[in-house]
Amino acid sequence: MKRLWKRVIVTLGVVGILAVPVTAEEAAAQTAAQQQGKVNALVKKDAIKLIDIAGKQRMLSQRIAKDYLYIGKKVAVDKASRQLKASLKEFKEGQTKLGEMINDPEIKNLLAFVNLSLSELEGIVQKPFSLDNAQLVLDLSESMLEGSQYVVDSLKKIANVKESQIIARSGKQRMLAQRIAKYYIAYQAGIKDKNTIDQMKAAVKEFSENHKVLMENKDNTATINQKLAQVDKLWKIVYKFYLNIEKGGLPFIVFTSTDDITRKMNEITELYVALYNQ
Repeated sequence: MKRLWKRVIVTLGVVGILAVPVTAEEAAAQTAAQQQGKVNALVKKDAIKLIDIAGKQRMLSQRIAKDYLYIGKKVAVDKASRQLKASLKEFKEGQTKLGEMINDPEIKNLLAFVNLSLSELEGIVQKPFSLDNAQLVLDLSESMLEGSQYVVDSLKKIANVKESQIIARSGKQRMLAQRIAKYYIAYQAGIKDKNTIDQMKAAVKEFSENHKVLMENKDNTATINQKLAQVDKLWKIVYKFYLNIEKGGLPFIVFTSTDDITRKMNEITELYVALYNQ
């Protein structure tokens, strides 16, 4: 019987093309199901790509807030200003990509909510610094983080492969580094409540736990292990500075070291994406 090539749509509404031979009857049945929106699927390559994009959104949500606070505190102002502008641009581009590749109504609705939070945040960071504005920026960055984390979790659940867990964990390290700096400078800027301290210390703890898991991952290439060792060497020195949040006094070191860790973890995450896309 004549065989046809079918288009497979995976569970999240992300479209991928797989060359799988099927009968005419099977193809017709599948086409009907697709039209009804009942056949959804996620090819491994698309899942990994989307998890990386959504994962990076988590980091950007924290970096935007961190940069605003550093500018307000008048520390590393030039670098923070450039970084803030670039982060806003990159976040918007990431949202566009996710919106184009994901058709699931629930997740698209959540992406729309994140976009609203982004729009409000963008307006506030252009205003003069004040503690009220700083608190709003923190709150909005938390909403954007929560929404982006939900997208990552949904993709991990649907992909249901070990690789997606490793990539999501590695990508989260980028976010945690920026989150540490965000809460460190928030405390120095005057938001001196218990939540600020608790959130920063929780981020330090989670980073350490994730780092251990990544270093023990048996799929690591020699290059990945080498780069993780570089992060490990730096982390063992600087995490103690972060835990001294109440003492303060090292905002520039925190800025540069967390940026360095974020850059290194981004490189590692990209290596994982390449590894698991093979």
